[in-house]
Amino acid sequence: MTKKPFIRQNELANGLLDLIHIDVCGPLNTPTRGGLSYFITFTDDHSQYGYVYLMRYKSEAFGMFKEYRLEVDNQIGHKIKALWSDRGGEYLSCEFMDYLKQNGILSQWTPPETP
Repeated sequence: MTKKPFIRQNELANGLLDLIHIDVCGPLNTPTRGGLSYFITFTDDHSQYGYVYLMRYKSEAFGMFKEYRLEVDNQIGHKIKALWSDRGGEYLSCEFMDYLKQNGILSQWTPPETP
């Protein structure tokens, strides 16, 4: 018996800022002139539009998320509904989780032990 190939159908979010993918990358092998060694990306699932912010430390992720949220709320006029991330400690801090709950933003994570 032969298997039929699995055809993956991409299901994107229905509207702008319905789902934001967040990821911290680094440390970079060569920091910037200002000593920045990390960067964080925010990608809207619906439009695939992305933002990149440079950071000195990984621990700045929460502050960068708040900055990003203010910018897109003002520019686009929509609110972030859900945030998708890996299970990195920078996203699981009590401060970050409380902020998401207070602002009605759902937190979603990749399955454990996946890249």
